[in-house]
Amino acid sequence: MKVILFGTGDYYNRYKKWFENQEVLALLDNSRQKQYMFIDGIEVLPPEECTRLDYDAIVILSFYITQMKRQLISLGVDENRIWHFYDLHWLLAGEAKVRPLQYFLDAEDIIADSDVKVSKILLMSNDLTLGGPAIALFHMAVTLKKHGYTVLYASMLDGPLKEELLENRIPVVVDENLQIATMQEREWVSSFSLLICNTLNFYVFLSERNADIPVIWWLHEAAFFYGGVNEKVLQKINRHNLNTVTAGPVPATAIRAFLPDLLCDELLYGVADAEMEDLNIDNCAGEIDSGQRNIFKIVRFITIGFLEPRKGQDLLIHAIRSLPDGVRQRCRFYIVGHGETLFGEQIRSESANLEEIIFTGSVERREIHKLLSESDMLICPSRQDPMPTVAAEAMMHSVPCMVSDATGTAAYIQDGEDGIIFPNEDVQRLANKIEWCARNPDRLRSMGKQARKLYEKYFSLVAFEQHFGELVKTVLES
Repeated sequence: MKVILFGTGDYYNRYKKWFENQEVLALLDNSRQKQYMFIDGIEVLPPEECTRLDYDAIVILSFYITQMKRQLISLGVDENRIWHFYDLHWLLAGEAKVRPLQYFLDAEDIIADSDVKVSKILLMSNDLTLGGPAIALFHMAVTLKKHGYTVLYASMLDGPLKEELLENRIPVVVDENLQIATMQEREWVSSFSLLICNTLNFYVFLSERNADIPVIWWLHEAAFFYGGVNEKVLQKINRHNLNTVTAGPVPATAIRAFLPDLLCDELLYGVADAEMEDLNIDNCAGEIDSGQRNIFKIVRFITIGFLEPRKGQDLLIHAIRSLPDGVRQRCRFYIVGHGETLFGEQIRSESANLEEIIFTGSVERREIHKLLSESDMLICPSRQDPMPTVAAEAMMHSVPCMVSDATGTAAYIQDGEDGIIFPNEDVQRLANKIEWCARNPDRLRSMGKQARKLYEKYFSLVAFEQHFGELVKTVLES
């Protein structure tokens, strides 16, 4: 098959292995910096040049499928020849090479153990990154092991979280076939008493399942992530023994747009309470100039997340630019996250003359805790964000959050008491809220104390373990 792959970022690296037996004619990318260079020996072209190639399919390797598909159609590409990485199960039917499983600790022995008296639970993740959903599932595994269950953590991809799992003596199996296979095609999963499938990425896996084995499907995604979902496939998932839970109201609304009658319970993630005694805050990246402290109170705002349109950092830049000079000079805005993207380049360029904005790039988890611990307010300007983990982490550090009403966290914040809410994409209202914080820095400390209570009630591991423990017990007993 002759294919063109649209996208050269993270999801290209995740899925490129499945095209080893195909003829990849070219890669497409909208970034001018990447165009006409070679990646893995394949030339990167501007999307408009795809029309001169003789191809069978163009595969979009990104979650921005709506925009990218619209772009291809405008160039004259037949919609029936546009595919998404969710479609690889059908596009590569019978042609994909089965990849070997990787076992860690006693994972292979647990899979082979047929003792039905032991409640074996398989926790399934789409990756082993240090992102929110994977870490939430990690806490789930630790909780289940503590309560005497035999647990195995499975992932579609390897990653740094594996080391933390192994340090906690939690066996791991990496099965890359889970990216494109259904449950019936991966027979090894049938030896478990319960499957916990984390994220929407498992919808193809669940489309052909053994309904005798109960499944907890934990959804975290906003509507944005459903762009590549085949609605007919989603609707045919057998719901017998399927227990769907969502990380707040945003993912519940997203899945019900496709399955209006689907019963969903709420299961918020738990965030570990960080040990702060050994954090050297004085060495924190981007430390405030001490001389400025003597003039007036500098209010530190922090925004954490991948630099992309969905996260809304451009809205924040516009809001900062609209602030009166005297107000802006009393603030520092730390923008943390991977920014080696076209969007990241654009917002850095737009804020080049605003010295109050500091781009840190990606930082380690430990450094994020340092940055949060000396911040006055976390800003989450997202256009869509189901339940940002960083918001719970901020509240854990007694740092209040300013969030758009398009984030799941907004449902738990009392505006003006334990956090601040502003209308989604309303730059002026966001600027007004920032100005209020700059003029009332002393109010932020008391607001932070209330934010800590919010964390303990909804997002602490204690609250999570209680809710989740009851759920697992109920599912296994029924």
